[in-house]
Amino acid sequence: MKARVDEDLCSGCAVCVDTCPAVFKMNDDELAVVIGDSVPEDAQATCKQAADECPVEAILIEE
Repeated sequence: MKARVDEDLCSGCAVCVDTCPAVFKMNDDELAVVIGDSVPEDAQATCKQAADECPVEAILIEE
């Protein structure tokens, strides 16, 4: 599974970082970015939750 953040949509609210810090972090521009190439198996549920909770739907999940 892979996750991607659309930086054009990201509002920098950090909901994803709070929900799934194993996958997301804030960059120097205060936008969310994905930490690794793929989502660790033990973080997949919280990664999907972060995508569902993103207020601007900036997180894309690829199975």
